[in-house]
Parts: sequence; C-alpha cells; structure tokens
Amino acid sequence: MRSAWGETPRADGGMNVQQVAIPARVMSRQGLAIPMSANHATGNIPLTKVRQLDLSATTPGRPLHLSAASGLVCLNSFNYVVADDELHLGVFRANSSEPGHLVRLFEGELPNCKVDRKKQKADFEALTLLPSYGDYPYGAILAFGSGSRPNRRLGALLGLDAQGAVRRSPQVVDCSPILASLDGEFPALNIEGAVVSGAELRLFQRGNQRHSKNAIIRFQLSTFLDALSSEQTAAITPLAINTFDLGQIEGIPLCFTDAAALPDGKMVFTAVAENTDDNYNDGACAGAALGIVDNELQCLYRLEQPYKVEGVNARVEGDVIRLLLVTDADDFEIPAALFSAVIRQ
Repeated sequence: MRSAWGETPRADGGMNVQQVAIPARVMSRQGLAIPMSANHATGNIPLTKVRQLDLSATTPGRPLHLSAASGLVCLNSFNYVVADDELHLGVFRANSSEPGHLVRLFEGELPNCKVDRKKQKADFEALTLLPSYGDYPYGAILAFGSGSRPNRRLGALLGLDAQGAVRRSPQVVDCSPILASLDGEFPALNIEGAVVSGAELRLFQRGNQRHSKNAIIRFQLSTFLDALSSEQTAAITPLAINTFDLGQIEGIPLCFTDAAALPDGKMVFTAVAENTDDNYNDGACAGAALGIVDNELQCLYRLEQPYKVEGVNARVEGDVIRLLLVTDADDFEIPAALFSAVIRQ
C-alpha cells in the first residue's frame, strides 16, 4: 500500500531534529523524571490554510460542512476526516477544494441540540490506518472513541481497497477490552490519538487542567488487532505507559490532541492549551503546539495561530517534515479547516 501522501512508506530514518520551544519533562510509568536536553525556542510555526471541510450533503438540520474535526488520515488521493460530533467519516479528495462526502460509521441519528448531541455522541477522537490483517488485505481505517464515557467506547473499522478507497460497510467494534486496563491509570480517560508504529499501536491520552498528565500507551499491535477482531471481553494489558509534561500557555497545560508516525519510529503530535477542568466540557483555546516524541520528548514548537488543532498527518521529504492538520472550532456553525505546516530539521 502507498503512504498517506501517495508514496510508498520508507523504512529509513536518520532524523536529526533540532530541540526547541517550551521547556518540558517526560516521566516514566513509575513517575520518575527523565532528563530532556532541549535548547530554547528558535521561533513559532505558522499554519497555512488549505481549504474548508465543506460537504456536498449532510444529515437533516446540520450545516454543509464538518465542524468538529478530530482525526485525519491521508492515503493516496483521499483525505479521511473524523469529527467527534458525527456518526460519519468525512471523505475529501486530496489536492481539491470540491466538497467532500460522508460515509456512515454507526446507524441512527444524533439530536441537533448541542447539549443532547454531546451526551449521545460516540466522540470519535482518533483515526488511524491499520496495516493488512485478517479480513482486511489492504488495511483498514479505524475510528476510535475517546473512552471518556461508557457510550464513547466503541470504534468503527472500514476496509480499504488497493487504491486506498473505502471498500465495504463499517464494522462496529467494542473497544472496552482495550480501554478497561486504563481506567485505573487515569482519573479522566480521554484518548485523542492512535498511531501504528512498527509492531506497536500507541494511544495518546489527553490531560486537562485538573489532571494534566498526558501519556502514550503502547500496545503490541497483534494483541490490539486481536482485541478488535474477536469477541473477547478480558482486558488487554499495554506494554508500557509513558507520561509527559508539555508545559503551559498562559497557565493552561498543553495536552495531546493527535499524533502521526514518522519513518524512524518517532511521532509528530499536536497539543492544545484548552481551558477546561475535565474530559467532557470544552473551553477556550489559549494556544497550540506541535512536537516530536518517542520515549522522550524531542522538541516542541508553538503555533503562531491559536487554532484548536485535533488531527495531524505527516510525511518526510529529506530534511523537511510536511504536515496536514485539521481543526475543531467547538461551534457547529464554523467549518473545520485543513491546514498545512512544515517542520525543518
């Protein structure tokens, strides 16, 4: 299969990323601080708007756009976007401004009233590309619920064809066996990103003002896929949990919102400083950042614009990492947007 940007994935790495931005520390599962060598900031990163996420059709009473974009997978000529307040996947053609269309993930309809919709939504916060396995010879797209409420512990699998297009109806999956072991680790579970990296599936836990601990939770990929494909109810155990302190903007902690794998095993992540004390309510966004992480935080760059970035896709070209990002305005009247950014090594 070709990569998110229409190229065959590379197995090489050798990235020499400069250390920048906000001082931070990373902790192991045991809570011990691990030293991080980081130089001070050399500048912020600007975002360039590519397009709005307009739609050709939508459900009754909803605007002709996605508003709460929360995850992004770019594959060949397709940009797939999940929104946390929809029961559908948005499909957009790469390098085109034409409106996208929706692919249903779950049956049923959500109420248009914001309060009721928030209570009933599946809260898809993570979207990732799974490799070929089982009944998915060309891989699959996985939309993953945040786990922040009992009704937010479902996922949807969409099989792909050789060109990266959705080829069949979604399979609803129960993510409870994956998330059950995490309830004791985090007082406010809130999964915002999922990344396949080598033989691991890594989930990104987002903190908040009251519980500011961010974490990367690492599962054996084969175990994770088995949990998706079987009817097992026993909890699966992660290989490791690494917690991170990303610093603050205006006294508000930066917390993970998504991530994307790099060829050398590191990951690009997005983070925002959102003024909220829990894993349910929204708040004003004081700022946002991009960074690179593996077992330790490598670097952190503040974004020039305080957009609430919640989805990211990355590709490497020589000494440049090219990013696409999607935003969530927390207002269904405001269209989500696709932006581009560059990290120079």
